[in-house]
Amino acid sequence: MRDKARAQTTVGEDLLFLTDDQLRRGIEAMFFAYRAFTADPDMILADLDYGRAHHRALHFINREPGLTVTSLLAVLGVTKQSLNRVLRTLIEDDLVQSRVGIRDRRERQLHLTEKGVSLERRLSEAQRVRMRTAYRNAGPQAVAGFRQVLEAMMDPETRSQYQAMKDLPEER
Repeated sequence: MRDKARAQTTVGEDLLFLTDDQLRRGIEAMFFAYRAFTADPDMILADLDYGRAHHRALHFINREPGLTVTSLLAVLGVTKQSLNRVLRTLIEDDLVQSRVGIRDRRERQLHLTEKGVSLERRLSEAQRVRMRTAYRNAGPQAVAGFRQVLEAMMDPETRSQYQAMKDLPEER
């Protein structure tokens, strides 16, 4: 029993002292994983003449119907000008509705239309399949560790935004 605990400690300690080459491999794995993760939605987006910014906007508006433009700006970390271009296209194409705020009439609350919900579902389905398969293959401990690593990579403000998103109700 002690040998097993000692072996686990050694493995854990080895992870604390990664070489530059091991870190580089981790970075490369993230690049390739991200490329694979975005490949399927990218094909759908290209057919519609949209980019990843459109996908991210659809994702977060779907995640939190009524999200304000200001909140979406903060979540996406883009300029107002950039977001306005994306939202203008999504609104013109009847994927997103911009409504006057309930509490503050100066605010614009964003909602997906039926067409927007359908597109968002198409875009995210392939990603869900990929994540589900990877999670099942890796197992629960690896999934928990993966989430821990991702959260540890976030700066405090980003982590706070992520934590707030985790508290939202499940997807509709």
